[in-house]
Amino acid sequence: MPTDDRPTALVTGATAGIGREFARRLAADGHRIIAVARNEDRLRALTSELGPAHTYVAADLAAPEGLARTTRTLAERRVHLLVNNAGTATGGPFADRPLDRTEEMLRLNVHAPVALAHAFLARARPGDALLNVSSTLAYAPLPGLGVYSATKAFVASFSEALWAEHKDSGVYVLGLCPGMTATESQPHTDAPAALVQTPAEVVTTALAALRRRARPTVVPGTGNRILATLVRALPRRTVLAALARG
Repeated sequence: MPTDDRPTALVTGATAGIGREFARRLAADGHRIIAVARNEDRLRALTSELGPAHTYVAADLAAPEGLARTTRTLAERRVHLLVNNAGTATGGPFADRPLDRTEEMLRLNVHAPVALAHAFLARARPGDALLNVSSTLAYAPLPGLGVYSATKAFVASFSEALWAEHKDSGVYVLGLCPGMTATESQPHTDAPAALVQTPAEVVTTALAALRRRARPTVVPGTGNRILATLVRALPRRTVLAALARG
């Protein structure tokens, strides 16, 4: 496919885990990638691996200047697919965590995807798509990760509402709710194997959902889908007690 004819995908959090897998798979499928992350060395290595025509934006999306740089890219470039993947989790009892760390997580996990979605959807055309990465913790607020769980509940709800707003326009919005995903920083070796997926498995499910363009949200993995269904059906006190036991 000629370079100028490729659809363009902007992927945030593109240098590790699920984001890196999205960048690699979308490039292999014929997309021109705009990779966004904080570490410029890793961005340079990624785009070099992907090959010619792929570019990057070095930006901390939790910082105003980094977010502005990325929204400006969405305003200036024709982007067909936005993958809002960047996020962070800080654990521990809420009252024991420094408030500035919590506010940074809110900026990255909530404010950034909202700002980027707005910039993208303002110029989106029929056939374009927005994918927001949430989590199964959107349905299961985990003690010790209360703010993170709440940010992911926001992303899932936000995605479903945007799906309904745009479903008749030809612009598709998808909320992706993976469970535990084995990455370099979080291998999850102590978790039940049935609930742990690889980034490749998560992205395979997401890309299939993007092709079908049918549902507002998708939960990768049979075990994760069962868990998400159960926690939504059980009484909340029962779910919270089980999650607190760990």
